[in-house]
Amino acid sequence: MIEIKINPEESRVEAIDDGKIIGLCEYKIKGHVLDVYHTEVDSAYGGRGLAKKLLDQVVAYARAENKKIYPTCSYVEKKFDEDRHYRDVDAR
Repeated sequence: MIEIKINPEESRVEAIDDGKIIGLCEYKIKGHVLDVYHTEVDSAYGGRGLAKKLLDQVVAYARAENKKIYPTCSYVEKKFDEDRHYRDVDAR
């Protein structure tokens, strides 16, 4: 089973399958803003919606910490443009 979890020490959310990191969404904290700059999923796991699950975990973390997100990752920027669900955390 694939687990999605926040790794605040590494400033990222990770998708883990059987102990192996198969995807991640990385951010830098700048005051009250998370600069989400990179999202990646192992191609062997493509088509399962893992990138969105990673993003949703970053968004949940931002909401819990009362932070906003500035999407410099092209995937995250696209999702923010397409989905109103993210508007409350959009720092643009």
